[in-house]
Amino acid sequence: MNAAPAHPVAAVPESAPARPPILSVDGLTVEIDGRYGAATIVDGISFHVAEGETLGVVGESGCGKSLSMMSLVGLLPNRIKVVGGSARFGGKDLIKASKRELRAIRGGEIGFVFQDPMTSLNPVMRIGEQLMEPLIYHRGMKRAEARKRAGDLLRLVGLPGAEARLDNYPHELSGGMRQRVMIAIGLACEPKLLIADEPTTALDVTIQAQIVDLVKSLKARLGMSVIWITHDLALLAGLVDRVMVLYAGTVAEDAPVDALYAEPLHPYTRGLLASIPKLTHEGDKAERLASIGGTPPEPGRRPKGCPFAPRCPARLAVCDDTMPPLLAAAGARPGHRVACHAVNGADRAIAAAEPAR
Repeated sequence: MNAAPAHPVAAVPESAPARPPILSVDGLTVEIDGRYGAATIVDGISFHVAEGETLGVVGESGCGKSLSMMSLVGLLPNRIKVVGGSARFGGKDLIKASKRELRAIRGGEIGFVFQDPMTSLNPVMRIGEQLMEPLIYHRGMKRAEARKRAGDLLRLVGLPGAEARLDNYPHELSGGMRQRVMIAIGLACEPKLLIADEPTTALDVTIQAQIVDLVKSLKARLGMSVIWITHDLALLAGLVDRVMVLYAGTVAEDAPVDALYAEPLHPYTRGLLASIPKLTHEGDKAERLASIGGTPPEPGRRPKGCPFAPRCPARLAVCDDTMPPLLAAAGARPGHRVACHAVNGADRAIAAAEPAR
């Protein structure tokens, strides 16, 4: 098969962030204890989030994007555990933090918005009580003060009739309203970092746009950093500063958002962008949607080399045996890194991956 144009590999594998990092993750590895033994589902990923930055994390279902972020705040399900790496936040390594330390950080300094508010919100607790809970626990507020703040939060996220909604149960609200409540809970203690796990997946496109605009405006107003997890690459264009593309638990590409859309380097990223539907003028024939052949590997059955190799149109012989390191390609924008032998040049990529002698 024809290879993608090779770029010489830059000497420095990762550019320093322009702003101080609020979160620095290095070599994060997560395993699941499966029927046939342990299987790696997040394989040594490294990234940073700068102060005031929004990072988009994108990939297919099962690529590890949600589990990697849940591992940072101690929310992994049973049988799944972190087995390697570090995550520095506020002077602490979240991976080594105790359960008590994580409880103090989770909901306080780090807010989390889950994908499905109907299953994330407690169905037998009123909305007001669920908003008041983190305020009482993390901020030590009295109930009256916490209830007033809860009403303020619902107004902040644009929920109509905020005061009256405090006494509603989750099932009494629409999907868009419930998602606004989840965002309000995530913002309750004015976190330094908000992690939003596919918060628009179950919503119609109009409500999706409203939620995206809401998070953008709140980020600007509160000055927080945001990690936005999604499988929808098109959604990120006007939302994030940088995009990290995950595939089978590894980072395929990491780039400033405008650079990624202007010149995607990894064949997987190019395939994702090509699969986005395009609007056509009335009377024009619509373009046929592109697709990526094959399926991602199952945990524990990943190929020896590049996990995307069996599906890759730019596949080289070296791809089957050697995992490509994540490197900056010369000629690309600063901060644009890609893990691909065909892009970086196999010889240089292999040399960069070898330990120094």
